Amino acid sequence: MTKPQRARHLLHRLNELYPHPPVPLDHLDSYTLLVAVLLSAQCTDVRVNQVTPALFALADTPQAMMRVPVAEIQAIIRPCGLSPRKSAAISELSKILVKQHGGQVPADFDSLEALPGVGHKTASVVMAQAFGVPAFPVDTHIHRLAKRWKLSSGKNVVHTERDLKRLFPRECWNKLHLQIIFYGREHCTARGCDGTTCLLCQELRQ
Repeated sequence: MTKPQRARHLLHRLNELYPHPPVPLDHLDSYTLLVAVLLSAQCTDVRVNQVTPALFALADTPQAMMRVPVAEIQAIIRPCGLSPRKSAAISELSKILVKQHGGQVPADFDSLEALPGVGHKTASVVMAQAFGVPAFPVDTHIHRLAKRWKLSSGKNVVHTERDLKRLFPRECWNKLHLQIIFYGREHCTARGCDGTTCLLCQELRQ
């Protein structure tokens, strides 16, 4: 198969396998999603979902969170790892949202990426899942599978994101990035598939 043929086949099959992929991180609104995505850096979504109920019970708005001592935030999110940095970022970005954005999460990449602890991937997830803006957040699963499926050379996540955006229609980006994540977690894992074992890898080799 050519690269466009592989892309079309994968899009068709992933739509069959995951017609309605859920958002993996539990959240209430754009603010709680932003915090959850920030916490997910170098941490599993499962662990984040175990931690955020206690955090959001304490404060689920930037106005409330900015009044919580950083040490208290850190104590709750410690299981997510990198808690000193993440707790400071959550506190500071909450203050910025209140002071500069009227307590609302901005729906644009530049403003999001200017917030403490928010990189391009985090901003992309929030734009896609909170605001429905076409984006293609590339996590470790997507980066790995894009290379395994020969959709990208996989030099870095920026390169992978650019390649995938060129291959797939803009209107499917938000759904597709979730579909690839779920497939990578459930079937085409780093150790469980060598590029020939799982269903889609087998189909692409035909």
